Amino acid sequence: MKISKELLHQFQQEFDSNPTNHAVKNAMAKVGLNKSSVDNNLTRRHPFVFSHETKKGEITNQQSSGRCWMFAALNTARVDTMTKLNVKTFEFSQNYTLFWDKLEKANYFLESIIETVKEPLNSRLVQHLLMDPIQDGGQWDMFSGLLEKYGAVPKSVMPETYHSSNTRELNQLLTAKLRDFAAKIRTGHKNGQTPEELTDLKETYLSLIYSLLTKTLGEVPETFTYGYRDEEKAYHRISDITPQDFFKTYVDWDLDERISLINAPTEDKPYGKAYTVKYLGTVKEGKAITYVNAPIEALKEAAVASIKDGEPVWFGCDVGKMLDREAGIMDDKAYDYESTLGENIELTKAQRLDYGESLLTHAMVFVGVDLDDDGKPITWKVENSWGDKNGDKGIYSMSDKWFDEYNYQVAVKRKYVEAEWLKAFDEPVVELEPWDPMGSLALVQ
Repeated sequence: MKISKELLHQFQQEFDSNPTNHAVKNAMAKVGLNKSSVDNNLTRRHPFVFSHETKKGEITNQQSSGRCWMFAALNTARVDTMTKLNVKTFEFSQNYTLFWDKLEKANYFLESIIETVKEPLNSRLVQHLLMDPIQDGGQWDMFSGLLEKYGAVPKSVMPETYHSSNTRELNQLLTAKLRDFAAKIRTGHKNGQTPEELTDLKETYLSLIYSLLTKTLGEVPETFTYGYRDEEKAYHRISDITPQDFFKTYVDWDLDERISLINAPTEDKPYGKAYTVKYLGTVKEGKAITYVNAPIEALKEAAVASIKDGEPVWFGCDVGKMLDREAGIMDDKAYDYESTLGENIELTKAQRLDYGESLLTHAMVFVGVDLDDDGKPITWKVENSWGDKNGDKGIYSMSDKWFDEYNYQVAVKRKYVEAEWLKAFDEPVVELEPWDPMGSLALVQ
């Protein structure tokens, strides 16, 4: 049935029959949909006071980039560095890890193109690989691989550049070059070039990528010297240290002990099994992304146990849902759409994943939780990487119900996870398709 004039007239009559619609229309014209729908009790539910908190550094800012997963991981790691150096705050160079991530992603992409040269160009897999070969996003295990291979450096050793803080232009150019290289590799295969010759071709291309990254992000240090003053104002100098040794000495993480739990309550992902995502990675020779799907309570229990022990928690969520960014509040009742629009969106968490309404978009850090008298979470204290203008000087508050609905992943030490879920890491890993919503995450600011 087409949209007729009679049907449109019916729609208008239905709209006019409710006088509230006109008041809402006028309000939305002035301040927009969300501000017209905000729940005025929102801030009352979020006093930004938490019963349990961890140490944290000063708020960071990823600027116009999708490096949230890097910022969140390094903001988690720096707490140990702050303790070892006896400093009030500390910040790692996110530009240093961005450089290696871009180079490794370029290699991963070109290797994937070589592996799929026999696939039709219009296959879903090849088109997926070509769609966004070097985007900013990533997963916990991807960053773990970067830390293990390249270590980390203080921010002053490799500070931000224009293109590390504004990645769009750089990504567009890198994407164009990588698609160009992919076309040449596939053409070379058609013309009879051997796998060895294609690999040699790939190394030539990687050299060009390395040069471009050096020009836009700066030269990466092989060794460096770092001077600082501790809490007592005493001066210290760390001389001629490699990034790998700096990470080992001043973070000292056993990366194998840090694992991911996800909550994806969809039929295709039974709880208690380990999953990976095909063709998703950074360091080609690094360990594959692996996480166990578990009920949301398992993620909460692990996060609470970690916070109680003074350990911040990296997590991945769909940050754009029910977020009052200015207030710095994530609450499933943030907006009363039923009053302003007439009805709410009624998809379940599983349906949102299945129907493309939700996916992992952003990583942050839990640095506290407010527990009730029974030890159950009320609100969660969140360290974001969007600067200090919103929330409580960059700290956000998340309702426990928002955690249920829009949080999808936590990365914690094994000791905070129940044995029931740990055993899945010793069983066969289920491979998810590259386009699965449990893949990488990024949100360019």
